[in-house]
Amino acid sequence: MPIANSQRKELENPSVIIPSGANFQFLDIAEIRIVPQNGKLWAEYVYKTQLVKASNLDYLMLLPLIMGVDNWLSSVTTKGKSFIVNGRRIKSINQRYNRFVAKYKQGKSQDYWDDKLEQVTHRRNCQMRDAINKAARFVINYCLKHQIGNIVFGWNDRQKESINIGKTNNQNFVQIPTARLKNRIQQLAESVGIIFTEIDEAYSSKASFLDDDLVPNYGEKPKGYKFSGKRFKRGLYKTAKGWLVNADIQAAANLLKKVATQLGINLARVVKECLTVPKRYELDGLSRSYRKQAEMWLQPIEA
Repeated sequence: MPIANSQRKELENPSVIIPSGANFQFLDIAEIRIVPQNGKLWAEYVYKTQLVKASNLDYLMLLPLIMGVDNWLSSVTTKGKSFIVNGRRIKSINQRYNRFVAKYKQGKSQDYWDDKLEQVTHRRNCQMRDAINKAARFVINYCLKHQIGNIVFGWNDRQKESINIGKTNNQNFVQIPTARLKNRIQQLAESVGIIFTEIDEAYSSKASFLDDDLVPNYGEKPKGYKFSGKRFKRGLYKTAKGWLVNADIQAAANLLKKVATQLGINLARVVKECLTVPKRYELDGLSRSYRKQAEMWLQPIEA
């Protein structure tokens, strides 16, 4: 580590002691990274793990993912099961952080920063990273438990640029790390043999799945085409027949529709009931036994 000559006598030491992690042996360590962050130096341990692959995957089964704020992840599978990963905790962490920073900097310049703000920012970043890892691991374990071999992620490039949905909603949507969660899910999926595909989610929230509406890609909507249903109120979608279904879950069903023909997937199990009452999961409420139950399907790969 480079040290200025004027401070060499004061700072130079014959050795540096780095606090160690837990649950791994010295020989398992591949690399230690020293990362400057928020006015401190942090040690990141990179350790070796055994390569594994899922042994029970059915590549005709598919899990689509729609991102949101209150509903962080929403999905309905080709087996007719639907779920929502609650995002209200992430939203709350972000709001508390912004309120604290605004109050703390009141009467100070816009560029003011000190150790207290660095500490609070670091804590908030760690909470976000923890939530990302838990949500991504939940998705992968769900696929392993239900033998799902494909993940389809609805995504629009540059979807946060020039967004204008109000000051509060802008803050909630832009500051929640959706891209980092998408990338983490992709990393974990590919590490166990699950196929990850990113597709355009345009019009998925406007088209009615139960009315068999067309779900075109961005810029490909036929001129004059009108969708059968519409958003009824917050969180609900009303079909042409007057049925009320969960708006995010029916958007996830439209992602299924976009790729069903290409992959030869049967959507007969995706019916009104699974679009109406999805199961809601809290990230902090998942037990360790859920993870162990999914890991039974992982088999080591011989080098």
